[in-house]
Parts: sequence; structure tokens; C-alpha cells
Amino acid sequence: MSVPNAVWSSMLPADATFPPDRVAVRAAGHRIEFADGSTRLCATSGLWNVPLGYGNPVVGEAVARATHDASYLTLFRASHRYAEAAAEGLLDLADPTRYSRVIFSTSGGAANDAAMKLARQYWAQKGAGSRSLIVGLKGSYHGTMYGSHALSGDDLLQSVYSVDRRSVRHVSSSDEGEELATLLKREGSRVASVVVEPVLGSGAYALTEAFIDRLVLLREEYGFLLVADEVATGFGRTGAMLATDEWPAAPDVLLLSKALTNGATGAAAILVGPRVASEFARGGWTFVHGETQAGTPVCAAAITAVMEELRRIDVETTTKALGAELFRLATALKSDGLITEVTGRGCFVGMGLRHHDERRLSSSEVLRVVSAIADHGVLVQPGPSSIELIPAYGFTSEELRTVDAAVRSGLARVQEAAA
Repeated sequence: MSVPNAVWSSMLPADATFPPDRVAVRAAGHRIEFADGSTRLCATSGLWNVPLGYGNPVVGEAVARATHDASYLTLFRASHRYAEAAAEGLLDLADPTRYSRVIFSTSGGAANDAAMKLARQYWAQKGAGSRSLIVGLKGSYHGTMYGSHALSGDDLLQSVYSVDRRSVRHVSSSDEGEELATLLKREGSRVASVVVEPVLGSGAYALTEAFIDRLVLLREEYGFLLVADEVATGFGRTGAMLATDEWPAAPDVLLLSKALTNGATGAAAILVGPRVASEFARGGWTFVHGETQAGTPVCAAAITAVMEELRRIDVETTTKALGAELFRLATALKSDGLITEVTGRGCFVGMGLRHHDERRLSSSEVLRVVSAIADHGVLVQPGPSSIELIPAYGFTSEELRTVDAAVRSGLARVQEAAA
């Protein structure tokens, strides 16, 4: 019997073990090398985190300089120039007319927790403390901190962990906002914020224009804060610098993480619009939230370097072209009957999987598909009865052909085993 190693890996049974060909030892460009000497092409951008490829030298050099020059500086009751430069750069990238302040965090889950707190305090200090409900989407994923775990719309054993969801509601995003409108008619005066992912990370389902338009109109009617969780979609992933750049109006709060440092260090950023920021400043209110490792010099230097690299590669043009190739690949797989649907946007594509009798695959069955594709040399992301392709922005046509071949071979092997 294999004995699990000291690392308790996320989102797997506690008795999971990893043979040498599944233990990573290094990564460069778009490939990961494993302990047995094999390499695989990573079509997940390292869980969305590495859109510029592993080991980007510009980011690496910036981190090394910051580590040498200022190994740690805090943002607790203090500031430092590294964080100020990164915040100014983020506001410039996202449009300073839409956002005016930046709160640094350490992960997407922690940023979602902070955004929930920010919305509730905003209303409480304005004398509307009853506006404490946070509304999310069914099937959404915002993290597994206690707040973000409650907000996540997937079934993630919330009841087992006694996650308190009494002040959280979930609505569908597939009905052009009808369920949200119905909820607001009933409880609109109690809703602090509505939190949405422009593309749901679980399944790569993009919000429709009709839903977004309705969402913006409902904000005008009911006054809630609109929070966009762009942890997965930010920095060019959908073909725009930010997916919300294409919305008819800006959200009140924007959350960024994953691509923020190209995987160099854990980081997130909460961009706060003037509606919220001006009230906090005018009232002299203190936001009681802090994370020891948030906005350190290393983190801030990596963020600044990533923004420079995104501009250098003309990220929007690059990702639009790559996204078009990616959708052609996925559409061909669907035409050939290997997948049942194509979802997503830009360089964030989901491919639906079903049994011959149209039953959805279980999570364990999806993981078998992912493993079979990995055996043919490519890493893909599992989704709910789907797999997802999230390539780094430098992927070549040849690398996409490698992905196509591996997906086809992996699916064929699983189908043969099930026959």
C-alpha cells in the first residue's frame, strides 16, 4: 500500500499518492518536468496563474531585486513605494475614472472575503446596517475561506464545515436575470452586494450580454454594490484587458488575483470604485481588514513587472488571436462528436463531456479523463462534467496541435475502457 507523502494536496482524497511521473520538479515556458524525467505541456496556465509562461525572466528579475532591496515591508498602518507604484499601475491599467483605490490581499478567496466585509461596512456606516445580504451565482466559485466558501455556488461541503450562509443568497445566471430580479423584489432593501464572475470558473460559462445588462439596470433600481470577481478572467484572459471593460458600466469593486504576479507569489488586489472609496474617505472610516503578506515589496514588484509584460506583448491583440484558434480547436472536437458543448470566452474555453445516454460525468470520471490526457502529454483543467483549456498567451499553433492530439487520444482511451 502506498503511503501519502508529507504534502496534503488540495481537492483530492487524503489517501491520494503521486507516482514520480506526477511529481513536478521544475517548470519553464509552457512545460512542466516531472520526477521521472518526463515533461508535459501545461494547457492550464498553472491554474490560470501563469499566462506569461513559467519562469518569465522580467518578472523573476523584478522579484529578485525586491527580495534583495526590501525583503519585507508592511501595509499595516503604513505604506511603501513598491505598493504605491503597483497600485498606481493597476488603476492606470483598469481606468482611473472607474476605480480610485487599491486594497492588497493574498489570494482570490481572501479578496472575496474582504469585498464582502467592505460592502457590509459601507452600508452599515451609511446607516443601513440591514443591508447585509450578499448575492452570488449558482455554480460560481469564489474560494474556500469562510466568507468566500459561503459565497461559492458549487456544493463544496459547506454544511460539513458549518459555513454560515444565512446572509448569502444564490441565483441563476442562465435566465437573463429573472431569478435575481425576483429575489430583489423580495429582499432588495437588504442586499449589500451582488458578486459575479464574468466567466464562471467552474465550467467556463460566460455571462450573457442580456444578463449583464439586466444586472446593471437592477443595480440602478435597487442600489446594491456590484462586485466583479475577475480572479480568473483578468489581464487579457477573455480577449480584453479586463472582461468588465466590455460591460455597459463599471462594477463598484473589482477583484484580481491569479495572473496578477504570473505565479511568482500569492497576491490579490481589490480595486475600489469612487462610489465606495469616496464615502470611506469622506467619513474617515477604518476598514478593519489586514493580511500580513499582502502587498509586500516582492508582491508589488511582480505585479508591476507583469503589467509591463502585458503591454509589451500587446495582450489584447495576442489573446484575441489565440482565443480564435482555441475555439476552432474546440469546435472541431464538438463536430467530431468527442465533446458535447463549447463554453467560455477568449483563452478560457470549456468543453462539455457526457455519457452516450447524456448523463453528466461525475467528478471522479472527469479526473480519469484529465489523467488520460496527461498520459498523452498535456495537462488540462477539470470542470463540472467538462474539461477546460486555459493556455498561456504565448502558445504556438504547434502547441495547440499537441493539445488537440492529446485530448483526442485521452478521450478515446477513456471511451475504450468504458466499452
